[in-house]
Amino acid sequence: MQKNKRTSCTSVLVGRKATLDGATLIARNEDNYTVLGPKRMVIHPHQVLDEEETFVSPDNQFTMKLPRERLRYTATPDGETKYDTFEEDGINEKNVAMSATESIYANDRVLGYDPLVANGIAEDSMVTVVLPYIHSAREGIRRLGAIIEKHGTAESNGILFSDKKEVWYMETVTGHHWAAQRIPDDCYAVCANQMAIQEIDPGNADFFMTSTGLVEFIQKYHLNTGDDTINLRKIFGTSTVFDRHYNTSRVWYGQRYLNPEIDQDPMSEDLPFLRKANRRIGVEDVGYILSSHYQETPYDPLGGGNDADRLAFRPISLNRNQESHILQIRPGVPDGIAAIHWLNFGVMAFSPYVPFYANATAVPQAYAHAPEKFSIDSAYWLFKFVPVIVEPHYQAFLKQLTDYLGSLHSSFLGSLAKTDEQAAGLDSEKLIELLNKTNEQNAGLALEKTHELLRELATDAMGLSKLTFTMDKNL
Repeated sequence: MQKNKRTSCTSVLVGRKATLDGATLIARNEDNYTVLGPKRMVIHPHQVLDEEETFVSPDNQFTMKLPRERLRYTATPDGETKYDTFEEDGINEKNVAMSATESIYANDRVLGYDPLVANGIAEDSMVTVVLPYIHSAREGIRRLGAIIEKHGTAESNGILFSDKKEVWYMETVTGHHWAAQRIPDDCYAVCANQMAIQEIDPGNADFFMTSTGLVEFIQKYHLNTGDDTINLRKIFGTSTVFDRHYNTSRVWYGQRYLNPEIDQDPMSEDLPFLRKANRRIGVEDVGYILSSHYQETPYDPLGGGNDADRLAFRPISLNRNQESHILQIRPGVPDGIAAIHWLNFGVMAFSPYVPFYANATAVPQAYAHAPEKFSIDSAYWLFKFVPVIVEPHYQAFLKQLTDYLGSLHSSFLGSLAKTDEQAAGLDSEKLIELLNKTNEQNAGLALEKTHELLRELATDAMGLSKLTFTMDKNL
């Protein structure tokens, strides 16, 4: 396993007939081992190089040749270093979205027959060597799958792909094998650091894709656990006490939110990969899940339950969050404005999802700036500072926090609607100018309102100190 591998992510995928507006949605929290891991946003331009370049991962020396032509794409790499590593997520100019990765784990049995490859492709490289070169979600799976079969992979991961019509979830299950399932248009999935895909049908090309020889690999080494079908989770996944306290509860809470009528056990190993929600799903619902910490259950670490319950399960939002993204590809609008990259820096429970038109060419300075040490001029650091004030006084400040997040989201929706109308009939140059301007305004509003919130909270917090004493007013 890579020493820098992000190991705590949570993902949500939603098919187009399950959403409010017919958009496809893929989304994920990027977490880290450490509390701090500065992130920034970039938009790489469309490029046609004179000759092929050789990509070399600075993390594990994975090496491969890259095509000369690269599509423009958004990404959220690590802070200001020499390399654009761990780009994590983005949308390219063909309105194809990718999020990599959801860290998962294969069991010792299957890895004995096809071990991970130390210098194979890993999370730090996937977006960089795949997203600029694909024109559909399926093409993304085929490209990444071919790389894994040729070079191997250093990790087991879940990778999310989408375009305007389809949403796919891909899992790398051994050093050279993988499988992918299309999320049915009327379904959603929540994934949390465990292999999630269940029964697969390699013969059904509409909904499944697999590595060459996957079925033969399973048969050769007698890996099927007893079922007549191929259950990817049971064959390749893990089932440990750590899974039941660290992973399954997050899937449980996401499904509880979208299907409250279904009673399930947060420690169950049989939570389904796919569900149909009891309502249409919006960006707000996905953001709620990824910002959640078991609110309104005994397991909320910020709630009033007993210690045993509050500390029983790992929450979805926690202090090791670095960034979260919701990648929305919208129908019914021109391709130039269809893709929205919603981005949340900091700790998701305390920060807003800010929308960026992916077809823009410029990144607001505060979002492009991510130094190693605290800087008030950096969006990452500003949002990371909010829970420092809010969390110690969570109940006292919850109303202010909720109002701040809700007001910003309403403003963003209005901004997108206005910009969509203004974009009608614009040529490509004028459209880019408009999208750059809107992105700058939305980012600016988020920063302005966050500064206002911090000023209010810092002032109010001074009256909540435990170093106080009430005396007779005449003394």
